[in-house]
Amino acid sequence: RRTDREGPGAMAGPLLQAWGLGAALRSRAALRPLGLLAPPCREVAGPGSGEAALEENPFYGKYRHKIQELRRSSPDVFESRMEKRNEVKKQPVGYSNQGEFIRCMEEKARPIFFAEGLGTKTSKGGFTKDKTLDSILNVEMVKEKSAEEIKQIWNQYFSAKNTVYAVIPADKFDLIWKRAQKCPSFLYALPRKEGYEFFVGQWSGTELHFTSLINIQTQGETAPSQLVLYHYPELQKEKGIVLMTAEMDSKFLVVREAQCLANQVQLFYATDHSETYELVETFNHRSSEFKYMSVIAELEQSGLGRELRPGQVSDKS
Repeated sequence: RRTDREGPGAMAGPLLQAWGLGAALRSRAALRPLGLLAPPCREVAGPGSGEAALEENPFYGKYRHKIQELRRSSPDVFESRMEKRNEVKKQPVGYSNQGEFIRCMEEKARPIFFAEGLGTKTSKGGFTKDKTLDSILNVEMVKEKSAEEIKQIWNQYFSAKNTVYAVIPADKFDLIWKRAQKCPSFLYALPRKEGYEFFVGQWSGTELHFTSLINIQTQGETAPSQLVLYHYPELQKEKGIVLMTAEMDSKFLVVREAQCLANQVQLFYATDHSETYELVETFNHRSSEFKYMSVIAELEQSGLGRELRPGQVSDKS
């Protein structure tokens, strides 16, 4: 680990404030955990194998209905995915062979992962398709305003909504965008009481779609998005800013959890530290060398997600 410089989290708070990243955290709903956990210094998956081991996952209940439905309707597909899951669990502690998964994400991603129609047409997750800045903001009217004024308008509008949003400087988004072209996928760790839940982030144009790893393992390429970050570069050249907002499936994520995932995009894709971005490159291009625990270590060093820890935020329904 790095000892000769401050960790990326040292400037995380001021950086996010400068970007205008914020969230209305009025909702204090209990965490809705799901998915595959990786407590520190333990294997990503629990002991055992097969369906019995899957049921031992403390968050299996969130997916019980979908898993049982898949088992009834497509038993062959269910057994095949369980076999693949067992193969992953045989990997050395802290390592994961992500090659096959990445190919699946890049080659077989279907519209169900993304927005399904503008306005009245939506996917099962309620995400809009081809969501444009014009559908949110009167672009012609704000063209006469300064970047700071547009930032204030954007922040004021979304501060009253239960969502994640940001105003990103053009040069920072350029860095994120260039890296996203080379490395369109990454594995993010969301802190949970029992450890960490992994989410896969996949870029599709300027949209970034997240779904939990266990969701992909049980549903394959039909796994729906649970969070989408929309980036709008329409004002990038003229005003020097890129606007961002999000949609999320509230059955699986609350705003502070979505905020943690959004913050990690900046942590890993906008970092100036080569060691941090190298994790993204390894995941995409040297999958056999990728270490789950390195992501967790980087997240803990940054300080992101501390509010999700037991004792930091009280869970109220």
